[in-house]
Amino acid sequence: MKAVDVRALSADQLNDELAKLKKEQFNLRFQKATGQLEKTSRINEVRKDIARVKTIARQKAAEAKA
Repeated sequence: MKAVDVRALSADQLNDELAKLKKEQFNLRFQKATGQLEKTSRINEVRKDIARVKTIARQKAAEAKA
């Protein structure tokens, strides 16, 4: 997910996206533990997407206060 796409989302959509990514991260970790994970690079992609969503959500919250 690109930063441009994330910036276009509203605060509620960002929270929904964050929840979805965290659930996916959990499922990927579970698959890795059971040996079913085929695309291991997806774990890092999801981790970075979570950080991207959190960063942009924090920036939007700071702009709203200012």
